[in-house]
Amino acid sequence: MRTKLFKTLAGLTLLASAAFAHAQAYPNKPITMIVPFAAGGPTDTVARLVAQSMGNTYKQTVIVENVGGAGGTIGAARVAKSPNDGYTIFLHHIGMSTAPTLYRKLSYNAINDFEPIGLITDVPMTFIARGDFPAKDFKELLAYVKANKTKVAYANAGIGSASHLCGMLFMTAIDTELTTVPYKGTGPAMNDILGGQVDFMCDQTTNTTSQIKSGKVKAYAVTTKTRVPSLPNLPTMDEAGLPGFEVAVWHGLYAPKGTPKPVIDSLASALQVALKDPTVKQRFADLGTEPVAADKATPDALRQHLKSEIDKWAPIIKKAGIYAD
Repeated sequence: MRTKLFKTLAGLTLLASAAFAHAQAYPNKPITMIVPFAAGGPTDTVARLVAQSMGNTYKQTVIVENVGGAGGTIGAARVAKSPNDGYTIFLHHIGMSTAPTLYRKLSYNAINDFEPIGLITDVPMTFIARGDFPAKDFKELLAYVKANKTKVAYANAGIGSASHLCGMLFMTAIDTELTTVPYKGTGPAMNDILGGQVDFMCDQTTNTTSQIKSGKVKAYAVTTKTRVPSLPNLPTMDEAGLPGFEVAVWHGLYAPKGTPKPVIDSLASALQVALKDPTVKQRFADLGTEPVAADKATPDALRQHLKSEIDKWAPIIKKAGIYAD
């Protein structure tokens, strides 16, 4: 009995030692950061800024790989099945919390198949339209879309995307069903807004700020309680005429389930360094957002936030009756 116990304890000690040694050497090769959306979109922009800074901290390359499709679920599924050695990490937005309700069948569990690393940022959203859209302000926009609901084309980046969620809430808030045009990413949707093929959309400031400032699109409102410093002339939804409408797109960093805790802790520390990086902070500010506080860039904070967001969105999506296969 004593011999068996000794062998068990010895085995546990060896496992712990191996995990510690792995963490001590980590990382000794490039890390891949999966982004479940197309290159050039708002989540990709956040990812590349964070990846660059984390790579500087580790003195290793953090490669951003775009695995788009199905509202982010294809990329998430790949990460869930990836080796849990710390060399595959995953940056996703609010869609991580909505997919469990939006999709009838998922090949992964948003809570059980990932190790949270930390929150990154809350990105405001903006209502924008093609440059020659007839509405001059948000009140005119509301009147126009209600009067022309079968003719107005609302663009989004696909089911489960931030622009889809914002549009779904908008249609619920104004009690008007609009013609929606889903794309395979925010980049193609923005291109068609710029080209005048579709009328308007709601998208993250990380994707719309430069277009608004250049005057290439019309901007109507921001979806936060207070105005965004980088777009000071853009009213909030309360000011614009739709009180109580508020949505922001949070981003979080994850690893596959079972990634050793010392490695998760190391990644969380590198993330916190990135969020204090002056270059990252300035670029975030230019894009209308800012890093979360240090106490939010932790595994526990992201774990709790993800659970609360799943609980928040489930009844909204069920009420809207919008699902994907």
